[in-house]
Amino acid sequence: MIAQPSAEPALRFTFEQSQHAEAIEALLDHAFGPGRFTKVSERVREIAEFRPDLSVCAWDGERLVGSVRMWKVHVGAATVLFLGPLAVEADARKHGTGGLLVQRAVQAAEAAGFPVVLLVGDEPYFGRFGFTAAPARQVRMPGPVDQRRVLARGAELLAGPVTA
Repeated sequence: MIAQPSAEPALRFTFEQSQHAEAIEALLDHAFGPGRFTKVSERVREIAEFRPDLSVCAWDGERLVGSVRMWKVHVGAATVLFLGPLAVEADARKHGTGGLLVQRAVQAAEAAGFPVVLLVGDEPYFGRFGFTAAPARQVRMPGPVDQRRVLARGAELLAGPVTA
């Protein structure tokens, strides 16, 4: 019997390296377009400390098919990580690549001593990874945002402004 090839790619995951920046920017441009720079999440990234050691890339061979970035910020007195952007090439989405990226980034954050992760996103998608709006309802983002989309995991309650 001959084994059938899998339609699912064998992905390789790595932490982000400086040489990945150009490919990641191209992926983000393709996924979000220029409008990504107007979002409140971008205001957070402008003040945050980028953590490439906790940011994860998904590779199908030599092709970047997904990326999630992590940023260190404070919410009030709490030090937390801010997750995003998360982007996946369209042909890799059906294989759960985005979910794998989120899981790996959250695991890396916890292993590095950052149990609390904050993001702006859809609770139906991110809820399966433990993110909910309830602990983030008193988080003040650096710009207008639908507060129901501010989600956190690993905290009972976060309160205060997001700062560097």
